[in-house]
Amino acid sequence: MTTGTALIIGASGTTGTRIVAQLAAAGYRAKAASRRATAVAGATPVAFDWYDPSTHFDALDGVDRVYLIPPLGESDPASVMLPFLKQARAVGVLRAVLLSSSAIARGGPAVGMVHDALPDLFDQWAVLRPSWFMQNFTGTHPHATSIRDHGTIWTAAGDGRVGFIDAGDIASVAVHALTDEEAPNDELILTGPEALSFDDIATRITEISDRPVAHRRLSYDHMVGRLSALMPESFATMLTDMDVAIAEGSEDRVTDTVQRLTGQFPRSFRDLLAKETPWNH
Repeated sequence: MTTGTALIIGASGTTGTRIVAQLAAAGYRAKAASRRATAVAGATPVAFDWYDPSTHFDALDGVDRVYLIPPLGESDPASVMLPFLKQARAVGVLRAVLLSSSAIARGGPAVGMVHDALPDLFDQWAVLRPSWFMQNFTGTHPHATSIRDHGTIWTAAGDGRVGFIDAGDIASVAVHALTDEEAPNDELILTGPEALSFDDIATRITEISDRPVAHRRLSYDHMVGRLSALMPESFATMLTDMDVAIAEGSEDRVTDTVQRLTGQFPRSFRDLLAKETPWNH
């Protein structure tokens, strides 16, 4: 699939902006889909709202592949996404690339149900299952905010380690999944080059920025309570459950998928912090 047009849903987001930029640099056409049809360099802007089917036809017009991110905070994304995906297939979309999570298996909760349905809907597909984003500590994520405001990272993850990954590496894999002649037709577990604990993360930010950052360990109930002030309780509970899984070792792994698909080594957290810290976001 070296020609055609890709629809990038969430094109103004963390992975979407990077995907559009990489597609444009490689000479591919893209439509940048967002609620407000936000202009993104290198793509044609188009209005798109998961909850407004009237926006879906125009978004799909003229595209043959699509990059999908679930609606933010939706506990049952399959109910919203599957009708759209069936429409996409009906109008000629050939390939779908879904952004999921290493913490959510096929058939699991939330986007895991979309993952389960994708191979039945499309002959060409991929499900990206990245580990936690490095940008969680430098952008607008609650971790980054708490670092800036309090010099603290709060989790219920204990000593658990995570193969944190740069969003740019996720985007590079997505571009290959969208444009390579052969679709992956598989789920892809994506990590950075090393597994780090939240203590390690705090230490590296302190060393690079010369500002003290600490990791504070919270109980399950305290973590749910803290997150519930920022989001629906059901979503806060799901995130805290993921912290507990991290504490039990679920994310303590490193894969070679980024290098294998892109030919480039994944970026390290130290390299990211050399250009991007919580304070220069």
